[in-house]
Amino acid sequence: MNEIIKFSNLSEVAQHFRKDLTGDNTKMKDLVLLFAHNGSGKTRLSMEFKQLGKEFDVDGKATNQDTLYFNAFTEDLFSWNNDLENDRDRFMKLNVESSFFDGLRELELDVKIESFLNNYVDLKFDINYDTATVVFSKSIIVEGNEETIENIKISRGEETLFIWCFFMAICQLAIDKDPAYNWVKYIYIDDPISSLDENNAIAIACDLCNLITSDGNEIKTVISTHHSLFFNVLYNEFGRKLKNKRYFLHFKAADDYALQDTSDTPFFHHIAALSELKKVVESNNIYTYHFNSLRSILEKTATFFGYDKINKCIDGLDDETLFERALQLFSHGKYSIYDPVEMGDDNKELFKRIFTGFTTKYEFYFPQIFNDEVQTEEITE
Repeated sequence: MNEIIKFSNLSEVAQHFRKDLTGDNTKMKDLVLLFAHNGSGKTRLSMEFKQLGKEFDVDGKATNQDTLYFNAFTEDLFSWNNDLENDRDRFMKLNVESSFFDGLRELELDVKIESFLNNYVDLKFDINYDTATVVFSKSIIVEGNEETIENIKISRGEETLFIWCFFMAICQLAIDKDPAYNWVKYIYIDDPISSLDENNAIAIACDLCNLITSDGNEIKTVISTHHSLFFNVLYNEFGRKLKNKRYFLHFKAADDYALQDTSDTPFFHHIAALSELKKVVESNNIYTYHFNSLRSILEKTATFFGYDKINKCIDGLDDETLFERALQLFSHGKYSIYDPVEMGDDNKELFKRIFTGFTTKYEFYFPQIFNDEVQTEEITE
């Protein structure tokens, strides 16, 4: 069985990543690749990693840092003024108080950002360095003539791509050892593909791999995601080019985390998800959002075998009425891990029947993620 290491908090996980990236020459890695479901603490983990690299003066003020990071907090550095009064003068505002924008005026990032952005979308932008604002425009064809629409509010996906390309341009500067970013020893990237379709997710994964593996790059990298396609593309691309560690993050409680090493086998997050659902079934602590996880696994299995219905993946659920009731439960996309609702007894029993029928038909191996026998990491400061 692949190595499983337990941790009592996310700071310990972050310290483990730093050990992977700074070990002796025989074990030191260039990259840590992490898969974790939403709600398991990915964003908080990235902030813990960043915090470990800070140095403070006697007054508690940060004097040094070592991590350039992309996560939900990075996206918050970009905000919109939508001109609600006139609905005309729309622009994006940059929070230049952050070190993320060090050297913004001097470096004039427009060209670098544009070179990345052109890979994904046809969008024009102009950065005003005096006001720290960005305006966007787009060319369209009207009756055979090209017209430019100014001051547009871009879509959520376009906004994600622009911010990502902004970050990629800064990563390029750090990799090229630009003095403005000579403090960067680590790049930590958490889920850069929200609001994007699968084509862009693949493109971003490939472009990111090309950047991180470029000649002369001495910066160590951590990438975390909940997106299985994005993870798998990175897994395959980086696997041939960098010394790396690949993990699945298991989350049971605020003081109970585990990393499962997936380096020696193909990626199998569905096994880990089923292992956690098995514990849910055994404990009878079944919540509505657990249907989301099980449905996703059933759909992928049905697609893999070419079935037209997911009930063909389940033994012992031949009753059409019962199956239709299960489909009704599966169809509720609003089940959320952030607003957990425990199932009623009837639905719990149905969930158990579906889970048992599925795992009876397919003999999955269930690793014991949370028990007393797995390795516990000894953390040293």
